Amino acid sequence: MSAKYDMVVIGAGPGGYVAAIRGAQLGLRTAIVEREHLGGICLNWGCIPTKALLRSAEVFHLMHRAPEFGLKADGIGFDLDAVVKRSRGVAKQLNSGVGHLLKKNKVDVVMGAAQIEAPGKVRVGDTLLEAGNIVVATGARARELPGLEADGDRVWTYKHALQPKRMPKKLLVIGSGAIGIEFASFFNTLGAEVTVVEVMDRILPVEDAEIAAFARKQFQKQGMTILEGASVKSLDRGPNGVVAHVDKGGEKSKISVDTVISAVGIIGNVEDLGLEALGVRVERSHVLTDPYCRTGIEGVYAIGDVAGAPWLAHKASHEGVMVAELIAGGQPHAVDPGSIAGCTYCHPQIASVGLTEAKAKEQGFDVKVGRFPFIGNGKAIALGEVEGMVKTVFDAKTGALLGAHMVGAEVTELIQGYVVGRQLETTEEDLMQTVFPHPTLSEMMHESVLDAWGRAIHF
Repeated sequence: MSAKYDMVVIGAGPGGYVAAIRGAQLGLRTAIVEREHLGGICLNWGCIPTKALLRSAEVFHLMHRAPEFGLKADGIGFDLDAVVKRSRGVAKQLNSGVGHLLKKNKVDVVMGAAQIEAPGKVRVGDTLLEAGNIVVATGARARELPGLEADGDRVWTYKHALQPKRMPKKLLVIGSGAIGIEFASFFNTLGAEVTVVEVMDRILPVEDAEIAAFARKQFQKQGMTILEGASVKSLDRGPNGVVAHVDKGGEKSKISVDTVISAVGIIGNVEDLGLEALGVRVERSHVLTDPYCRTGIEGVYAIGDVAGAPWLAHKASHEGVMVAELIAGGQPHAVDPGSIAGCTYCHPQIASVGLTEAKAKEQGFDVKVGRFPFIGNGKAIALGEVEGMVKTVFDAKTGALLGAHMVGAEVTELIQGYVVGRQLETTEEDLMQTVFPHPTLSEMMHESVLDAWGRAIHF
């Protein structure tokens, strides 16, 4: 059996299904191939279900703070199975929604493993799909280090952690990127004794150093143990727990826990696709592309996690739209990685866009830096969320907004203001003249800009 299309998308994650829908909207006859779940890892095993878990933890945390707000809450507890059930229900609902959207837009869905046999030819089992354009959107999976491999019992990946068979009492999290810190925050809030080990010299290594240091202090106040510049060399697994052998600057120690979560990065899903035979360049498990996601092989594109950093769902979706418009004959703008926000939904939340202060200086900018603390904001005080900070980095010569970095309540919602500002090439003057509503957390964004030029009012 064979069928002909204008575009075949391999992978139905947030990059793939968005590319397929946009292509169909533009009049391209489109098929999408998925071997497991519509919505991909993000919707089924990543972004969405983790946020559902973290919401439960947030509510649980607030319930314990009831007296601060003049409220009473007795017998506070949680049912881990029910928390997980809600999370899985949210993922299932959105999975069904993706299927509906694909059907609504007349995208043909082909379930199975895809292999590119030749330029313009994708085989899925006994079905041959022919198309002038192929979009590889196969995503990525958890990286596993030798000796630290997950077994689903004592050592977990994010998938195991999303459906935990037990509530950890003592938990070791290896890696302090977004995935590691989010799970550390979730289980810590529910009462686990959590230790985070990070091989770099600080946790959250892609974030601004000042923001990461602030977050570290908050995590420690919450009871977490943070080991920076340390690595887990091996794990001794037993029926009742795990002993981790840790090396911190040559000083060796042992940590006994009942559960380990390995969150040491991701590997692109590039195997068994036929990429090498086509001549597509793959480096460190990721497909090399130009700014328009072209692989260098006519009619073959790669988007999302499989095409490299930043490994973010919204980056994948935007690339999907861009590629579909390019295939349809449009002239879309290339995706600028420096204008893509990163968000981590731990407690406190962390969000950023653009250059860190250190990176801006490394690139030769003469910078002006503004800061504003949550404790100076009326809305933050009213919410009872006074631990946080907004930091902005500007080019002192032109006033261009180089970067923005936040830690605190709801900053994952605030960051988009600065994202829009960077997209519109705003300057400090534009932001200073903008009227921010009162009382809102967003006023801190204004004050941080003012502070960069010594004009902050409320601090």
